[in-house]
Amino acid sequence: MNLSGSIALVTGAGSGLGRSLALQLATECSTVWVTDQSEDGAEAVAAEIRANGGTARTRTLDVSSWQAWRETRDQVGQVDILVNNAGVANIGPLLASDEHEWDRQININLMGVVRGSRMFVPGMVERGSGQVLNIASMAGLLPASGMISYHTAKAAVVSFSEALRIEVALDGVGVSVCCPAFFRTNLTDSMEGTSPATVARIQKLMDQSPLTADDVARACIEAMERNELLVIPHRKLRPLWVLRRLFPTRYRKRLIAQERSRRAKRLARES
Repeated sequence: MNLSGSIALVTGAGSGLGRSLALQLATECSTVWVTDQSEDGAEAVAAEIRANGGTARTRTLDVSSWQAWRETRDQVGQVDILVNNAGVANIGPLLASDEHEWDRQININLMGVVRGSRMFVPGMVERGSGQVLNIASMAGLLPASGMISYHTAKAAVVSFSEALRIEVALDGVGVSVCCPAFFRTNLTDSMEGTSPATVARIQKLMDQSPLTADDVARACIEAMERNELLVIPHRKLRPLWVLRRLFPTRYRKRLIAQERSRRAKRLARES
């Protein structure tokens, strides 16, 4: 897709990957709608875009609300590019999870993508052009222990994106889904009910990543321009994705062995 002159809408654009996507899209698009739950965050990013010579408009948006999405569609009108980026993180196994965690993950990470697509894809189909970018996670491709609600929601985003791409392929609309692993961003700010030690461990992994939010955003935009479905920015993890697809039993055995080792080390520390 040629992004030049397009109107784009980015959710969760007030910080992190959403900010990077909005800033980079603004160099090619005629207008970028910067939406976020934080009005101040959205305004700050819009100000950056304008300072760089781009055109930006803002709207406060809670992606967990159908009504908020309807009001956004009514105000914005048509868009050529929809970026469903807003999301939250969570760490923990099933036995430590509760209703709030599951509702939050599904309602924001999955249904936020569904709501945005339901509001804006019909207009794209009617016009015969458009591009949707959904931000999932490598967790949606490579299930592991300890993040079960997050894995579940992000895997559903991948599946939704694949199905939507098939549905609208003949209507001139492209769909891409990005599955990054850890990269340098503010993801830990959205973690609820997670121990400080776990947050620190996750933050360390992100800080050590060779990729920044700008790197991931660039990979996403290039994929949209080529109308590619799957975006895996972390090249080193692509072989693991291939292993899981071609040899799923071997992949599961590998993770179970890692879990066995972790439990043994934990028991040794506690004894």
